[in-house]
Amino acid sequence: MKYLCFNGHDRKNNELFCNVCGSPFEIIVDEKYHDKILDNYPYIKKWINLGEVTTPVIGNGDLYFKLDYYSPTFSYKDRGSRTLISYLASRYDNHNLSINEDSSGNAGASIAAYGHVAGFNVNIFVPETANAMKLGQIKLYGANIIKVKGSRDEVQNVAMKYDGIYASHVLNPEFRDGIRTLAYEIFNQFEHMPDRVFIPVSAGTLLSGLFSGFKHLLDSGEINKIPEIIGVQPEIISPLCSQINGTLFDENNDKSSVADALVSKKPVLIKKMYDIIKNYGRCVTVSENEIITARGDLALSGILTEYSSATVYAAYKKLNKYGKNLLILTGNGLKTNY
Repeated sequence: MKYLCFNGHDRKNNELFCNVCGSPFEIIVDEKYHDKILDNYPYIKKWINLGEVTTPVIGNGDLYFKLDYYSPTFSYKDRGSRTLISYLASRYDNHNLSINEDSSGNAGASIAAYGHVAGFNVNIFVPETANAMKLGQIKLYGANIIKVKGSRDEVQNVAMKYDGIYASHVLNPEFRDGIRTLAYEIFNQFEHMPDRVFIPVSAGTLLSGLFSGFKHLLDSGEINKIPEIIGVQPEIISPLCSQINGTLFDENNDKSSVADALVSKKPVLIKKMYDIIKNYGRCVTVSENEIITARGDLALSGILTEYSSATVYAAYKKLNKYGKNLLILTGNGLKTNY
């Protein structure tokens, strides 16, 4: 495995941005797929465990749901947090260090849980308007919550400059690389791969990690094509879909969505996200009413998700229903204010 920036330059140390071109780094998998999923991460010497399971798939015919919130902190972010924190715990012998993350939601809770168990002091930086339910979860995992006045970008800037290790779920390539496990599980759970996979899209961690896993399977000869990836965003916060579909989006607008996990208006990974969707999928937007309705419909089927997860079901209902469709449900609905 090797670290390259999005323009192909090598990573020299542990920097988050390339010193040549300024783009983020990613982990390039250059060996064959291993049936034991964790063997696909040779840079992890010792894994932090919180009771992870293969998350279930339900459904039949043309529609399946992967309930990825069956994770220790009830969101798919545990895939990335486990890998990043395990990597940091392997790299730093003195675990009594501070790690800093900027997230008021699922990533903050996930980093808090894994980081505390690994022996780190965890600081989670959040905007003043953060969801109280998710802040409660972060606090219970033992993290120090630091509220920052201002925009989401300002929260990130404070976290990056704070004393300690910046354990960003967006910028640290090990976090995004951890999401590869989702692709491997899908491969193992289906005799024939789905024709398309629906995912909510915001900062790009899920999209980039899932694609990396699919590409690894393709390059290893395990699958003969990558499923079509349907990226879904709220209409009012749709920077990626706007670029893909040629519509206007004001990244400086002050709008917010009921899908409070999909709030990145200027995602730093936008170029990578664009390239993946342009070549391997489509981008679909859904209205606030469509999201609310979809969440209610899922709940009446016994599936309680966050609004952000429900976006994929709203998108599915808008498209032609042909072939085998898999919807990734990323967060448990009990995290959401009703």
